[in-house]
Amino acid sequence: MEATELTTLQTERFLRKIVEKFPTCDDTSIMTDVHVRISQDSGELVAFDDDDKEITRCVVEQWIGNQDENFYEKATATLRKVWRNNHEAIDAMGILKPFSFVLEDEEKNFIAELYVADDDTVILGGDLMEGLDQDLDNFLTDLLED
Repeated sequence: MEATELTTLQTERFLRKIVEKFPTCDDTSIMTDVHVRISQDSGELVAFDDDDKEITRCVVEQWIGNQDENFYEKATATLRKVWRNNHEAIDAMGILKPFSFVLEDEEKNFIAELYVADDDTVILGGDLMEGLDQDLDNFLTDLLED
């Protein structure tokens, strides 16, 4: 499932609506996560704050009834690309840092982190602990050999 131009436009508009809800100001909002929930059946994309209050929603037509077994991975890649292309707007949001955008399924199960911002550090997608298990195994093996 390669993202169509319409999918990119719909997800960009979705992100802009979130950004508009948190304008840059002296009185920043205290929020740790923006939860983005995605539905493989309905194609719905909904953003929630920490208190589970809806921020905005949209329907991504390409995702309606999508039965691709790699749906979440491909949707995550699409969203990360949109977030990366709009990072300046996200960084200017009136949310006290650190904060992150977290992708979840309809049952609120964690899928991926889309964007993490902490003052001068910004992480665009990818797991923060990716490869950690292997690194720890290698470290332990090296330690035991010595």
